[in-house]
Amino acid sequence: MKEGYVIRDQTLPHYITATVVDWIDVFTRQTYRDSIIESLDYCIKNKGMILYGYVIMSNHIHLIIQSQDGKLSDLIRDFKKFTSKNILEKIQVVPESRKEWMLERFKLAAEKHTRNKNYQFWQYGNHPEEIYTNKFMWSKLDYIHLNPVRADLVEKASQYIYSSASNYINDAGLLKIEKADNPIIDVLDSNAFVKYNQQ
Repeated sequence: MKEGYVIRDQTLPHYITATVVDWIDVFTRQTYRDSIIESLDYCIKNKGMILYGYVIMSNHIHLIIQSQDGKLSDLIRDFKKFTSKNILEKIQVVPESRKEWMLERFKLAAEKHTRNKNYQFWQYGNHPEEIYTNKFMWSKLDYIHLNPVRADLVEKASQYIYSSASNYINDAGLLKIEKADNPIIDVLDSNAFVKYNQQ
């Protein structure tokens, strides 16, 4: 199973998913969603992250990212490590009605793996999928952006501010992204151009 989810080419864009252990709905709170936004912004400005698309759902995030330095695995590891530490600290400090329950779940998850000290926030693995064509890029962007619509959070993808849909539709968003309007691969193939469904 793991063989299909290995980052073979560290320089190419990849679609990844990071899921909270036990699918805990941490990101129903704005403060934790903002932690993800701040961390992505830092990675874009300081760690060579190229972000093509993202969405933050209640218990997982989807990203389409690339590493300018060709060190995508390191970038993902550092991002998950920092956000985990940051959000766990927030859970313990900010008013949180589910604090004891959540920390207990994270502690139990940590006990199953020797590399964790006290708590495990993210599930292991990111299910990275290499973006090998422009068409595949757009199929993943559509999937990401329509997540909040499918979850009945908004009527139109661009209304959900914790995703890159508004970057593509209104040229505005919480983060600076690299728009996938220009094909990454197959620049001479006119069939590689797929327009975004502006839903």
